Amino acid sequence: MQKNNLKIEYSKADFEELSPQMQSLIEHARQETAKAYAPYSEFSVGAAVLLADGTIVCGSNQENIAYPSGLCAERTAMFYANAHYPDTPPIAIAIAARNKNGMLPRPICPCGSCRQALLESEIRYNTKIKVILYGTQEIYLIDSIADMLPFAFVSLD
Repeated sequence: MQKNNLKIEYSKADFEELSPQMQSLIEHARQETAKAYAPYSEFSVGAAVLLADGTIVCGSNQENIAYPSGLCAERTAMFYANAHYPDTPPIAIAIAARNKNGMLPRPICPCGSCRQALLESEIRYNTKIKVILYGTQEIYLIDSIADMLPFAFVSLD
């Protein structure tokens, strides 16, 4: 038996180090947390997707008492972008979260279902989607959704 190791590269950045476009994307994600419907978890997530033409599409988590009928912020935003701008590739997504105490100091990562759905958009558009995970004390930058899902479920053509 051979053991192997997987590693992903990511960067850490301060808000001021980011381009104005990436700062704006984070601000959209932060603002979107206020639109979440999260009466059960009290955990609000906002996502902002940047399209290749500069359009920003946002989404927030939407819970439902009939769990798991709700939807995460990342999929809400990406599905809206794919449905309303089907010919414009997404190139980045920013994700932010808060709880009853305010914005989180450390970034959160998309759940497995969101990672798979976001990867589908990379495959659909044949374009890497940069991931920006926001926390008030740390910001992580990941070059591609595929980096976050090394054993992804993909077509076996």
